[in-house]
Amino acid sequence: MGRHSAGPAHHCEPADPDAPVAHAWMPRPVCDDRCVVPVPGEPTVGRVRQWTRLAAAGLVLVCAVPLALGYGLLDSRSRDVVLRGWNRAVLTAFGVRLRVAGAIPTGGVLLVANHVSWLDIVAIEAVRPTRMVAKSEMRTWPLVGRLATAAGTLYLDRERLSTLPSTVADIADALRAGDTVTMFPEGTTWCGRRGGPFRPAAFQAAIDARASVVPVALRFVLDGSRVATATPAYVGSPSLWAVLCRTAALRGLTVEVHLLPAVPHDPAADRRTLAAAAGHAVATTR
Repeated sequence: MGRHSAGPAHHCEPADPDAPVAHAWMPRPVCDDRCVVPVPGEPTVGRVRQWTRLAAAGLVLVCAVPLALGYGLLDSRSRDVVLRGWNRAVLTAFGVRLRVAGAIPTGGVLLVANHVSWLDIVAIEAVRPTRMVAKSEMRTWPLVGRLATAAGTLYLDRERLSTLPSTVADIADALRAGDTVTMFPEGTTWCGRRGGPFRPAAFQAAIDARASVVPVALRFVLDGSRVATATPAYVGSPSLWAVLCRTAALRGLTVEVHLLPAVPHDPAADRRTLAAAAGHAVATTR
C-alpha cells in the first residue's frame, strides 16, 4: 500500500501578495502547494482501485445529463431525493464517507461554511439539497454546471463587484421564499487546517430576509486520525483533474459536516457582527 500527500505545514501566508486582482475586495488565494506536500503517514489505495473510483465518478457525472433534463418535471420532494442521492453517489464513487453532526433547521436558512475542496458542495448537498451560491464560472462547467443551474444555484460574478448588490438581493428573495441557501463566505479555498475570515457582504441577505444564519464546519479526516488532511483541498497550482486523482487515491477519507447552532438573533447586529460570530463558531469547531 502506497503513501500519499498532505503535510503538516501551516504557513497559510499569501503566496504572492502582489498578484493582480480584479478589485480590492476580490478574494486573494492564501494557501498554495506548500500546504499539500508529500509526507509519510497517509494511506492510499492501489492504482487499480484509484482508477476504478475515477471511472465510477465519471459514470455518476454522466448521469447528471438526464437528471438535469428531467429535474424540472419533478416535484420538490422528488428533486431533493434525486439530488441527495446523486451527491451521495459522488462520495461513494470516490470512497469518501460522510459523517454528519447536527441538523439543518427548516424554513429560510442561510448556511455559511468554510471552503476547502470541490467536495464541500457535494457533502452539504448529500445532507440536504440547498440553493448554492457559487462563482459564475461554474455555470459553464460541463454537465455539473447544467445540473447546478437546474437545482437553482445562485451565481456570483467575483470579477464584477458591481453585481454584488443584485446577488445579495437574490439570496434575500430565496430566503424569504423559505429556501435554504448555502454560501462560502471565505471567498476562496483554504487548506482545511486553517481558514480565512468570513466576508460580511452576503450576510446582509439574512438581515434583510430576517433569516437564521447557521454556521457549518467542514473537516476532512482519515480513519484513525482526528487531524484534518489537506489532500482533498483545491489550493495551489494543480488542475482539478490532479486534485480528483489524489482524492481518489486516499484510503479511509471521511468528510465531517458539523451543523452548528444558529447564530443568536440580535436585532441590532449588522452584517459584520454576523460574519464574525459565524466565522468564530466555524474556526473553533474546525
